[in-house]
Amino acid sequence: MPELSETYACVPSTERGRGILISGDPKSNAILYTNGRSVIIRYLHKPLEVSIYGEHAYQATVARFSPNGEWIASADVSGTVRIWGTHNDHVLKKEFRVLSGRIDDLQWSADGMRIVVSGDGKGKSFVRAFMWDSGSNVGEFDGHSKRVLSCAFKPTRPFRIVTCGEDFLVNFYEGPPFKFKQSHRHHSNFVNCIRYSPDGSKFISVSSDKKGVIYDGKTGEKIGELSSEDGHKGSIYAVSWSPDSKQVLTVSADKSAKVWEISEDGNGKVKKTLTCPGSGGVEDMLVGCLWQNDHLVTISLGGTVSIFSASDLDKGPLSFSGHMKNVNSLAVLKSNPKVMLSTSYDGLIIKWIQGIGYSGRLDRKENSQIKCFAAVEEEIVSSGFDNKIWRVSLQGDQCGDADCVDIGSQPKDLSLSLLSPELALVSTDSGVVILRGTNVVSTINLGFPVAASVISPDGSEAIIGGQDGKLHIYSVTGDTLKEEAVLEKHRGAITVIRYSPDVSMFASGDANREAVVWDRASREVRVKNMLYHTARINCLAWSPDNSMVATGSLDTCVIIYEIDKPASSRVTIKGAHLGGVYGLAFTDDTSVLEIETGERSGERSIILESILLGGD
Repeated sequence: MPELSETYACVPSTERGRGILISGDPKSNAILYTNGRSVIIRYLHKPLEVSIYGEHAYQATVARFSPNGEWIASADVSGTVRIWGTHNDHVLKKEFRVLSGRIDDLQWSADGMRIVVSGDGKGKSFVRAFMWDSGSNVGEFDGHSKRVLSCAFKPTRPFRIVTCGEDFLVNFYEGPPFKFKQSHRHHSNFVNCIRYSPDGSKFISVSSDKKGVIYDGKTGEKIGELSSEDGHKGSIYAVSWSPDSKQVLTVSADKSAKVWEISEDGNGKVKKTLTCPGSGGVEDMLVGCLWQNDHLVTISLGGTVSIFSASDLDKGPLSFSGHMKNVNSLAVLKSNPKVMLSTSYDGLIIKWIQGIGYSGRLDRKENSQIKCFAAVEEEIVSSGFDNKIWRVSLQGDQCGDADCVDIGSQPKDLSLSLLSPELALVSTDSGVVILRGTNVVSTINLGFPVAASVISPDGSEAIIGGQDGKLHIYSVTGDTLKEEAVLEKHRGAITVIRYSPDVSMFASGDANREAVVWDRASREVRVKNMLYHTARINCLAWSPDNSMVATGSLDTCVIIYEIDKPASSRVTIKGAHLGGVYGLAFTDDTSVLEIETGERSGERSIILESILLGGD
């Protein structure tokens, strides 16, 4: 059976002008964040071990571990809270519709019996507290007139709840059952985050007015502020307390994070200003933070996660990133260790190394969107939605000069001749374009709607699949194509065609869930009855030793077939990606890499599976 080896996870969804509220579990050293409709569980000490929960029907906004770490409560933009198990397939325990609009923050009580949520009530209640097992209300929360951005539960008895929001107010509630006690207007802009100290003696609010205010945890009275000396120069988006309740970590739009010493009288002084690596652009604004054990975690608007050591603040951070938008293509370079490139439609190219994970971004001077993508060791070739084909040279971890050519119509598929990568075949709606470098050698109208195409490694042959399910085989000589054969077996539009590494075979997949392996010399079917998907086949890949072919489908599954065995002896990876599999590549003879665009689940992750095939 296949075993999950590594997961290269997406980064948190961010929004300019808003903080994001991440959380963690000190016992397991895990952190929680959301992207699209998925909740991501990552372990700070094991970055390649990732768990993904994708059962929300709407975009997820916030998630929190229960105090004992056994349950997770997550919320979404529809006002729904789902409570599910941390382990064992994330079994759903309860689901409640809590607010009538988006939920922005969620907190458990210290005894794990109650949950408070805040957000946009769309004219109704902006805050609600309820019993986690029954959903019954435990109080009335009056006093806010606009969206409530954050809430916090006092971790010690007597329980208190504090809230803050877009009406510039900080409200204090006593209970249970909770009722309004008092309100503070010490801020002159949105109050973005509010947090109780772990010992319950104080709580702090931070705001877009660049101020942080500290209050008594039991009475709710203001007792101090964060010093304006060496303070933040921009909106403060998030705050997190140290485990000993004596320090706080704040992050701001001024692209810095600060560690503050909180004195007994409730005032704060800057202990250390932390700067994260980056170009200094808008994407380096810091929008989220978490202090967990010895780790100080910050998250930038561009999704970069930086981890500092609380015991050695002078030490540089460990930083990693990933895709925030839907991943749409994948390439494995012939190198050691194995280097993988993935792209998302927003134009971001990320480099991954097998066994290590994130290895950096490839920044192109011309950051156009990416629809089709191919790569060899020295060059990447891409097309977007502007009819242009871009060729960018690769110089180590950097992109070099970029050249482009306008082919006059929208590219549908892109294939490189691997032995001479300057030769490329680009398919359009009604034909193909042959490119040599950035020169158009010929534009050929084939007279039928083209769905997929591939060119052989030596550039002598092209296979073009039509919307009618036929495979047209052409010989390539100079700037012309000569039709050699038409193969008819598929009953749906061709979606993908790939040659085997030794070019003795090729495989094709269609929209009617069937894949076929063909012998190249005889043009006969080599493996038939590959009909085990339940939906459109999006991608396929060959193993380096030509012994296996893997197919990925909209039905969330990856199926691996052995060439010398009947299709019925396949290996199936069920639920490989919840939104369908859109990219496949083998990294070696026993490991297959998959990507998903996230059109249904919002999952933007890349998964590496090791395939352990049973012997005879």
